[in-house]
Amino acid sequence: MTAIDPSELQDEAREARRQRLFTRINTADKWFQVLGFAWLTPVLKAAAGDNPRAQGKEIWRLLGVPLLAILLFLAAWSALAPKVQTSLGAIPGPAQVWEQVGNLNDDAVREREKEAAFYIRQDERNAKLIADGREDRVRERVYTGKPTYYDQIWTSIQTVFFGFLLASVIAIPLGIAAGLSPLVSAAINPLIQIFKPVSPLAWLPIVTMVVSATYASDGWFAKSFLTSAITVTLCSLWPTLINTTLGVASIDKDLVSVSKVLKMNTWTKVTKLVLPSALPLIFTGLRLSLGVGWMVLIAAEMLAQNPGLGKFVWDEFQNGSSQSLAKIMVAVFTIGIIGFLLDRLMYAIQSMFTFTNNR
Repeated sequence: MTAIDPSELQDEAREARRQRLFTRINTADKWFQVLGFAWLTPVLKAAAGDNPRAQGKEIWRLLGVPLLAILLFLAAWSALAPKVQTSLGAIPGPAQVWEQVGNLNDDAVREREKEAAFYIRQDERNAKLIADGREDRVRERVYTGKPTYYDQIWTSIQTVFFGFLLASVIAIPLGIAAGLSPLVSAAINPLIQIFKPVSPLAWLPIVTMVVSATYASDGWFAKSFLTSAITVTLCSLWPTLINTTLGVASIDKDLVSVSKVLKMNTWTKVTKLVLPSALPLIFTGLRLSLGVGWMVLIAAEMLAQNPGLGKFVWDEFQNGSSQSLAKIMVAVFTIGIIGFLLDRLMYAIQSMFTFTNNR
């Protein structure tokens, strides 16, 4: 009987644990790619002892090079900004812009403190009226202070998602119908070609007048919210509509033949065959639509002076103070970062649907 060396068993167990660790890292890598953290994979592999030199090259490519590019950009910005003079003074550098980030946050904190104090005073006043037997004079008022920078961000995000969802509800069913029927495709194609290039600045006055004429002031939504959201809808539905039509029209003809042989009804055909096959292109259209909608929204808010980041930018431009330009640049970076996060969100949802569909 051959004796088993305990050290060999330990080595085998250690190697098995190592392989399980790398399997988990490779599984997590799919989500790191989706969320924009691909550089975490080589970091984890290097920490696990997988060829540190090769992983170091990957870390440099995925993390080092982008960070170096950002540092070079900041250095160039710091050096060149003071040399450009505008009506509001020199272009602010990174330090001045970061200072305004802190100022905007401080303003938001002060506004929240004012709001809390307002409701405390109101509660105390109402309690005193009740104690004096004057319940008929009790009033519950809503604080009407100025919106903070965070309020403006939240308003824009709510508006773009409402307009985007409305566009998706219109575009996806219409795209499926156009992809399945050449007649429907021929009917809507001229409308797509005519309305797709129309600027939001052209839609906005029409939408404003229609909403003002048809929507009651005491409805569920503010008129300014609906105006911005519908403008987003009209400009962002086209990428989803075009990609959905293309995705449905390009499904495997054998699958269509199978559906006819099995005598599937329309609903089963769409849900079991059409949507799973067209899903990648549909999500591509949705990602493009959300990006278009975000850009359109900022322009609509600026032009119509509707609440949101666009109005914040316009108000700061009109304000003309020495800090206005730095605050506008804070808004520019905020718009860009939110746009990136919205795209990552849609990509994550696409990956979840694709993963579920492929299981």
